[in-house]
Amino acid sequence: MTFPTPTDIQSRPIAVIGSGTLGRRIALMMSTQGGEVRLYDQAQHSLEEGVRFVEETLPMILPSIPNSRAAQVTGIGELAAAVDGAWLVFESVPERLDLKIEIFGMLDSVSSSDAILASNSSSFPASQFISRVEKPERILNTHFYWPPVVRAVELMASSRTDPKITDLLMERFEVYGLIPFRARKESVGFIFNRIWAAIKRESLSVVAEGVSDPADVDRLFTLVMGGPIGPFRIMDAVGLDVVLDIEEHYASIRSGIPGGPRELLKSYLARGWAGRKTGRGFYNDYNTKD
Repeated sequence: MTFPTPTDIQSRPIAVIGSGTLGRRIALMMSTQGGEVRLYDQAQHSLEEGVRFVEETLPMILPSIPNSRAAQVTGIGELAAAVDGAWLVFESVPERLDLKIEIFGMLDSVSSSDAILASNSSSFPASQFISRVEKPERILNTHFYWPPVVRAVELMASSRTDPKITDLLMERFEVYGLIPFRARKESVGFIFNRIWAAIKRESLSVVAEGVSDPADVDRLFTLVMGGPIGPFRIMDAVGLDVVLDIEEHYASIRSGIPGGPRELLKSYLARGWAGRKTGRGFYNDYNTKD
């Protein structure tokens, strides 16, 4: 089915559902072209932290984006109010399929009839969470990495998505200082994450088997590959709970996924070490206010 492209997007808000680590960073990038950006979260402290993050970080990135101007950033704790009138709604909630299905069913019923609904899911293609929506043609994946440092975003449509939606966002995202990539078919893990999954899983296996430790793996990785940080620092930044959710999903759909990496992640999480957001993960030198 075709879907009417949203109109008057310059004067309509953008909403981000979930004010966690990536949700607030998506809101940050969407706040570079004026207008209004709304952050929604049920947890008041997360909502306040998300709005504060955007307001404090926005002045630092605006000079790097042509023709930029700061948006009004609003934190809203009621879902229908957050998406009211929005032309684009991003979902950035925990990586659980049941939750994605529930959220998109709700968004489909309370958002504007021409709003585009986009998921930041890193492992669930849109076709897996549209069972409760009436307009699947307006739903797609828009997977962000770590903006504003990494500004890549992968767009992946399902067989039900109207191609015009993807075309519009491919063009529009560049205005916000993003670099969009189109996945040409549905793929669990998109493009980069399929490659990253192999690196991440083997790094975890090396440590789980006692061959090395996280610091040495990272140091060797950066020396050989030339990047600024290694896999364990990256996992700490993403959140070990999120990394585990993704690994559990891969293991549920692909045979032969080793269990050692997941057991290692569980051992850290059992001690409350979820990464940078909790002050400790594979490393313990984080400030929880970062």
